Amino acid sequence: MVRSKASTVTEYLDELPGEQRAEVGAVRDVVLAHLPDGHAEGMITWFVPLEASGPTFDKQPLGYVALAAQKRHFSLYLTAVDGEGEESFRSRYAATGKELDMGKSWVRFKRASDLALDVIGEEIASLPVEAFLGRYRRHQPL
Repeated sequence: MVRSKASTVTEYLDELPGEQRAEVGAVRDVVLAHLPDGHAEGMITWFVPLEASGPTFDKQPLGYVALAAQKRHFSLYLTAVDGEGEESFRSRYAATGKELDMGKSWVRFKRASDLALDVIGEEIASLPVEAFLGRYRRHQPL
């Protein structure tokens, strides 16, 4: 699935074929279990609401994690894994023995079992909202 007409996470998941739904659902469960307080879930992203962040450069909530089903793979976008945390993330991931297919801040996978979900969960949990906002403000002053 590349395009979706869903307006809620439930609708999005319902649009996915059974196997894709199971894979996305497994990763979503890990994100939800490790997400610091203060984030909200949208289509299918987790973000800091504008009420918590204040104005942003594009007037949109600040994305923290996103999950998408592509035509031949899935993508997990981890905005916290950037220059400041990428080396540590890659090192911890490598220690699991699982192969990492990673771009700037996304991890591509075919099955949830391909992922080092414990490392991903730790990474998601590692940046409370206030720390995430502090990083944003250092890099994107209004």
